[in-house]
Amino acid sequence: MGFDEMDVDTIWKDGEFVDWEDAQVHVLSHGLHYGSGVFEGIRCYDTEEGPAIFRWDEHADRLYQSAKPYELEIDYESEELEEATAELIRRQGLEECYIRPIAFFGYDSLGVSPKDCPTVVAIAVWPWGTYLGEDALENGVEVKVSSWRKHASSQIPTNAKTTGLYVNSMLAGEEARRHGYVEAIVLNKEGNVAEGPGENLFLVRDGEIYTPGLAESILDGITRQSVITIARDLGYTVHDQATISRGELNTADELFFTGTAAEVTPIKRVDNVTIGERGPITEEIQSRFFDVVERRTDEYDDWFTYV
Repeated sequence: MGFDEMDVDTIWKDGEFVDWEDAQVHVLSHGLHYGSGVFEGIRCYDTEEGPAIFRWDEHADRLYQSAKPYELEIDYESEELEEATAELIRRQGLEECYIRPIAFFGYDSLGVSPKDCPTVVAIAVWPWGTYLGEDALENGVEVKVSSWRKHASSQIPTNAKTTGLYVNSMLAGEEARRHGYVEAIVLNKEGNVAEGPGENLFLVRDGEIYTPGLAESILDGITRQSVITIARDLGYTVHDQATISRGELNTADELFFTGTAAEVTPIKRVDNVTIGERGPITEEIQSRFFDVVERRTDEYDDWFTYV
């Protein structure tokens, strides 16, 4: 569904609520030419206690941390962005939605150095359902190991959620889809498993859970952190600094993706190797995750900001 088909008409930009069509930037903006921006993806869930933003503080913290390597000054406090987001959701009358804060170097000069370019900050919200397909959560997805490698943290800060870096994700994902798969898995420069184009990856073997560590050139996903906590609270051993070889994908008992958009999505096939339908551990963690985000439990209440 395109934006024109959605009932959304307002964006918050640089401290003001503006009409959707008027939220524009100059064609010579630095961020457009060099990918010099940072962003977040956040969900607001329709809960039994009303609309609730999932882990706002952690997402906001990562936004500011992502900006640091680029010396990108965000001239708004987290609380200001939080209130702007809540007001935007209220104005759009949304019970649940996807939230996209973004900050980038704007229009002034077009040298590679962003010196003197202003920082543009914007927030948009819109309805967004299941990211990898309506049946993906139950039946799982088929994925392809990409021929494109994930950049190393010695080249570009991998734990910063930078706009330009998602060219790598786009190439990997589109390659997979051209070959008939739903999504990709990207290896790091050493040839070990990093993540999906927009998701972290978890592997289940002999009742224990493994996920690549930060040294494997991954983004430290907020949903990843949440699932690690939930799984440990369910009694599982979670190895959260694992190194996973490509071959281990083929012999896994279960595999699943996590992410703000993907939530908890099982992986049923990697290349030509069938992993199987959603496994029992994936199903338990997934069920618990949705109990949490839809507030069918009082636990983890500090993860939510109620609109």
